[in-house]
Amino acid sequence: MSRRRLLIGCTAGVTGAVFASWAFSADDSPVSWYTPATVSAKTERKKRPLPSRPEQIKTLQAGHTYDILIIGGGATGAGCALDATTRGLRTALVESDDFASGTSSRSTKLIHGGVRYLQKAILQLDYDQYKMVKEALHERANMLEVAPHLTRPLPILLPVYKWWQVPYYWFGIKMYDVVAGDRNLKSSYYLSKKNTLELFPMLKSDNLCGGIVYYDGQQDDARMNLAIALTAARHGATIANHVRVLKLHKTAGKLSGARVRDELTGKEWDVKAKSIINATGPFTDSIRKMDDQNVKEICCPSSGVHIVLPGYYSPEHMGLLDPSTSDGRVIFFLPWLKGTIAGTTDLPCDVTHNPKPTEDEIQFILTEVRNYLNPDVEVRRGDVLSAWSGIRPLVSDPNKPDTQSLARNHIVHVSPSGLVTIAGGKWTTYRAMAAETIDAAIESSNLKPLYRDCQTDGFLIEGAHGWTPTMYIRLVQDFGLEMEVAQHLAKSYGDRAFAVAKMAAMTGQRWPVIGKKVHPEFPYIDAEIRYGVREYACTAIDMIARRLRLAFLNVQAAAEALPTIIDIMAEELKWNETEKQRQMKLAADFLANEMGQMVNRASRDKIPINLSKDEIQTYIKRFQIIDKDKKGYVSINDIRRSLKNYGEEVTGEQLHEILREIDTNMNGQVELDEYLQMMSAIKSGHVTYSRFARMAEMEEEHHEKEILKKQISVERSGGGL
Repeated sequence: MSRRRLLIGCTAGVTGAVFASWAFSADDSPVSWYTPATVSAKTERKKRPLPSRPEQIKTLQAGHTYDILIIGGGATGAGCALDATTRGLRTALVESDDFASGTSSRSTKLIHGGVRYLQKAILQLDYDQYKMVKEALHERANMLEVAPHLTRPLPILLPVYKWWQVPYYWFGIKMYDVVAGDRNLKSSYYLSKKNTLELFPMLKSDNLCGGIVYYDGQQDDARMNLAIALTAARHGATIANHVRVLKLHKTAGKLSGARVRDELTGKEWDVKAKSIINATGPFTDSIRKMDDQNVKEICCPSSGVHIVLPGYYSPEHMGLLDPSTSDGRVIFFLPWLKGTIAGTTDLPCDVTHNPKPTEDEIQFILTEVRNYLNPDVEVRRGDVLSAWSGIRPLVSDPNKPDTQSLARNHIVHVSPSGLVTIAGGKWTTYRAMAAETIDAAIESSNLKPLYRDCQTDGFLIEGAHGWTPTMYIRLVQDFGLEMEVAQHLAKSYGDRAFAVAKMAAMTGQRWPVIGKKVHPEFPYIDAEIRYGVREYACTAIDMIARRLRLAFLNVQAAAEALPTIIDIMAEELKWNETEKQRQMKLAADFLANEMGQMVNRASRDKIPINLSKDEIQTYIKRFQIIDKDKKGYVSINDIRRSLKNYGEEVTGEQLHEILREIDTNMNGQVELDEYLQMMSAIKSGHVTYSRFARMAEMEEEHHEKEILKKQISVERSGGGL
């Protein structure tokens, strides 16, 4: 048996060498710069060091001819890069912003086959819908297999409020299990009313008949996207974020390369490529028009808004699906990274690099949430910790004469000049979409890959190779990390968590030994900032939104952590004070506009003051106590003095944060009407908590204690006489 295995191994090795020689002899350009991927052992951890971004840029500028140049660093673009490089094709990927900076980081975080698509397939006897669900369920199982640290099976409850719906929903969900076949995660099951409320106690109990639980997957989408891109880089792909395509070059009517610009330095150069792939999601048409100015637009963008609520809104290990919202759209309500995601909306929108959530969309989601939570759970506007909008790139199929109808699945289109466009689809099927795209590129440009077939089914991605569910215990034992931090590192970085832990600073405490948190409420530590720079984070936004998920979880906490994060990044990237201030402004604008901070504040400021006369008098008194000099406003020095009165020392940046959360007119001071507006917003539930309000209350208590002390002192003095 061993001799037979040896013979097979030798034969495979010789065959591989022959294929490699054949593949590269077709190109006259030098190939010494490129080492083709070896994918015969899909579960081996790649030993190749991750090239730094400057090294990747240098390779892009070297004048090599790539087999494939991919435009777009979202899930599909990164998937294409991994697929192409593991087939032995010389691969480059450029992204104008950051990996996953668009739709790929703003999803519902589900890895799903599409329950409602299956419903349509059954009711309408639609075989195409069935195939789409079948493919997605296969990809769902594959994602959980290749990235177990970033994914997990998640039970999702479908509450039933009408008895006739019980067999209807039960049959549909069982069919979901059947279609998944041997790739099914876990079998669905029916719950009685009592058991439903035990598992999901926040649920409205009136008229509840029971519930049906089925399983889908859940992921950290931005980190998954990044892990796919890093895996491609480990296997030889040249990838670079913050590099924009300015123009496409043609030779004899066929695409031959692109003019690109490094957005960080402004430097421009040409990249030569035999095939160019357009994987830019909502920006599909802008690249297609670089190829042909007269081409018809195919992208029909749709805005999908999600909000994050505190974790107590849902059980930690169960989500909820509302199949019948007021506008007919499905709403998900899911636990995610200790918070609760609710969404999504579906409204036509313009294509923009900076989509913003609107108050109407947020209120729609909150209204739907109120419909299925019990009255004890008061759904407050102030509980919205973050809100974001993702642009879903629905497309019409240019391969068909009737371009009015939207494609239900993805489309792959090859233009006369050879531009391969991949558009539409969904996160779960990114790998299958990439495989089809690379097949089209090979066919249309007559490329000679080392492996003709896709190699990525079952291919472990960055961090998965040595990961185990109990790996975090070794991190606690070996490094002295806090357990919550160790669990977070293991889930975010997989077996690379040990490399992150080695960069952690000493805390100076007995326990934990290492790992200084960048914000006290979250498990993110200093080492992740340093490691994030090695994962190609170039800006503060890259860090708070996609290397850490802080901006998506709590926009206010992200703002509070920014100074610490920027200081560490400045050490790593050699930023001067001017650049640090620029990064602070850009990140603050991002949080204000794209992560819901501004719309949260605007919502609060629109609330009419609904305080009683006694409440107004109380708050005026507190305000006047803080405004010791009777200026008519509270300055940052007043806040500092008040905090010192009860022994709390804070940094200058923390003082500015306290001021900013109440200073609505942005003049650097707090007026009485701003304070009353805040207290009214707290009373109505539009604001959950204010440090300034708490400080004013404690200052009043301190003031009254001081008065009482003086009275006692005077009485004692009088008694002595």
